Amino acid sequence: MGMTYFIAVLGFTLSSMVLRDAFETIILPRHVTHRFRFARIFYRFTWRLRSVVGRWITDDKRRETYLSIFGPLSLLLLLGVWATGLVAGFAMMHWGLGTPLNVPPGSVRFSTYLYMSGTTFFTLGPGDVTPLGSLGRVLVVVEAGIGFGFLGAVLSYLPILYQAFSRREVSISLLDASAGSPPSAGELLRRHGTDMAELGQLLSDWKRWSAELLESHLSYTVLAYFRSQHTNQSWLAALATILDTCALVMAGVSGGPTRQAQVTFAIARHAALDLAQIFNKSPRTLALDRLPPCSLTALRCMLVEAGFTLKEGVAAEQKLRELRQMYEPYVHALSEYLLMELPPWFRVTYMPDSWQNSPWEKLIVEMATPTHSIHSPMDASG
Repeated sequence: MGMTYFIAVLGFTLSSMVLRDAFETIILPRHVTHRFRFARIFYRFTWRLRSVVGRWITDDKRRETYLSIFGPLSLLLLLGVWATGLVAGFAMMHWGLGTPLNVPPGSVRFSTYLYMSGTTFFTLGPGDVTPLGSLGRVLVVVEAGIGFGFLGAVLSYLPILYQAFSRREVSISLLDASAGSPPSAGELLRRHGTDMAELGQLLSDWKRWSAELLESHLSYTVLAYFRSQHTNQSWLAALATILDTCALVMAGVSGGPTRQAQVTFAIARHAALDLAQIFNKSPRTLALDRLPPCSLTALRCMLVEAGFTLKEGVAAEQKLRELRQMYEPYVHALSEYLLMELPPWFRVTYMPDSWQNSPWEKLIVEMATPTHSIHSPMDASG
C-alpha cells in the first residue's frame, strides 16, 4: 500500500514540475533565475548533440541548413515531452490510488491508466475506459481542464514566438543594404559617409532593436536558436556589428553622433551580457584578435578615404581597445556556443551583398552568353 501511494505522490510531483516549467516558459513574461528547469536542461542536452554534428560539417550552407532545423524542431519536441510528462503523471496518480475502472479487474494494468490519461488529456473522449470512484473522476476532470488549457496556451504561444522572430529578422535584412553581407562596422560607416544625421538615426533604430532582442530572448530563449534566412547573416553578427560601429564612433570618429552611440552601445552590450549569462557562458578571450594593429591601420585609411575625420593618438586607440574588451569576450562566447560566426571589422575584398546575388540572374547570364555560333545554309554556301 505504501508503494502505491508513493507512486501517486511521484506522479503528482511529475505533473506539478511539468506544469511549472510550461508556465515559466510559455506564460511568464520574464527570465526565470532558478537553475533547475527542465526546459533549460532539455535545450542544453539536445543542442549539445546537435552542435557536435554541426561542427563536423565544413560547408557553410550545409551547416546552416542543418542547424536551422534545431530551433523549430526542438520546440515541437519540448511540447511533446511536456504532454508526455503530464499524461504519465496523471496515469501514475490513478495507478497509485487504485482508481476503479469500468473494465474487468483482472485486465487493469498501468497501460490501461496510461490510455485513459492520454484520451482525457487530449480531450478525445472515446468513453471505453472511465473511472468509477469519485476521486478518479475528479482527477479526470482536472486533467481534461489542464489538457484543454495546455493546448490553448501552445496555440497562443507559437504566433507570439514567430512574430518576435519576424521583427528581429526584418532589421537584420535591412542591415544588408547598410553594412553589407556579412555586415561590418567599417562598411556601415563607409556607406554612410559624412551623413552623421542618418548614422545617428540608424544607431537609434538599432538601440530599440537591441532592447527588443534583450526582452524577447530573455522571455523566449528558444529564439536564440532560430537562425536567419541567409548563411552570412545572424542576430549575433548584427549585434556585434552595431557594437563595433558604436565603439568606432565613440573612440575614433570626430564629429560623429557620440551621444547616440553611447546609448546604443549600452543597450547592445546589456543584451550581449545577459544572453551570455542565460546560456551560462562565461566571457572568452579571442584566440585571434579581430582587429590587429595592421587591420586597424587599414580600417582608418578606408574611413579617411570615405570622408571621416578621425581622432589621432594613443588615447583613441586605447579607448577603442577598452570598449572592445567590454563586449567582445561575451559575443565570442555566444559565437562558440551557437556556432554563429562573428563579423569582420571591414571588408578585405569586394563581396556582393545578398540582394545582389540571385541564382536566376546567373542562369540568365548563362543563357544570354552564346556557347557556339549557328550558321545558316546560305552562310555556308556563300
